[in-house]
Amino acid sequence: MSNNQKRKKIAVLGAGSWGTTVAIHLHKLDLHVMMWEYFPENVAFMNKTRRNPLLTGIPIPDEIIISNDLSETIKDAESIIVAVPSHTMRDLLGNVKGLIADDVIIVNLSKGIEEHTLYRMSELIHHILNHPVEKIVTLSGPSHAEEVSREVPTAIVAASSDIDSARYVQNLFNSSYLRVYTSADIIGVELGGSIKNIIAIASGICDGLGLGDNSKAALITRGLMEIIRMGVQLGAKEATFAGLSGVGDLIVTCGSKHSRNRYVGEEIGKGRNLDDILKGMSMVAEGVHTCMTVHQMIEKYHILMPISTEIYMVLFEGKNPRTALIDLMTRDPVDEWHSISNA
Repeated sequence: MSNNQKRKKIAVLGAGSWGTTVAIHLHKLDLHVMMWEYFPENVAFMNKTRRNPLLTGIPIPDEIIISNDLSETIKDAESIIVAVPSHTMRDLLGNVKGLIADDVIIVNLSKGIEEHTLYRMSELIHHILNHPVEKIVTLSGPSHAEEVSREVPTAIVAASSDIDSARYVQNLFNSSYLRVYTSADIIGVELGGSIKNIIAIASGICDGLGLGDNSKAALITRGLMEIIRMGVQLGAKEATFAGLSGVGDLIVTCGSKHSRNRYVGEEIGKGRNLDDILKGMSMVAEGVHTCMTVHQMIEKYHILMPISTEIYMVLFEGKNPRTALIDLMTRDPVDEWHSISNA
């Protein structure tokens, strides 16, 4: 009997644009899907209209149960998909602690690093829930919800320390328009998916300043070097960053009209204040939070990441973006590849 015929129950925790897209996608694969949303008023709205305002024109099938009851949502679920912003992950996990059996596969969709603890999301899930690391999978890659919800062909990667768990998620999600690859390098996949959001903010600043294609190409390439440098320092495989969760996600996030992080950077480049930009957004730009945590990691591990450092100063210390650009361009000359740790 195929996965589609078994009618497995899948719980999706988080009804933002990506959580809703994933819920609809799994429903299309004939799975029984229940989706949890934090705000009761949003639950009422989506149940009444069968729409998520964050996904224009995409109906939510009537068979998908939308609830504000966490325990009921995860009850008897074979797999739990976690699709909340990284800065809310700890609170959510605290509310489900003790309710999830050890054999349940937890799939993390969040791209971020927790402030102060510097936990990646899979580490945070393991730490709070004491869930077996081999039953935690991170699903990442270039996958804007606006496109996946419309069945635009997309490729992503499922990563876990246990390759069998990654393959389970691969089989669960694979479809004619969503192709899932597997990886055993969950460190690299999570760091690539998180740090690229900082580079996307920098890319947006390039747009806001009116710079050219040369500038953006240089920024993306050197930004990738910073991601590799951090990843290798923390135990990731360098080759992972040439894949979907590295250069793939970096390209789409730095260039797409759907990218919230690129948008934040563009508005900064135009001279707007960060607080005002964020107040006017309906969705979370993870790169702002990640910039703070990566700055803490740079200081803790003494890793040279000049682009990330400049973006931190622009966002949180009031540095002028053009001054940051000049400081980047006038750094001491170095060989392009002379050292991953010191370039």
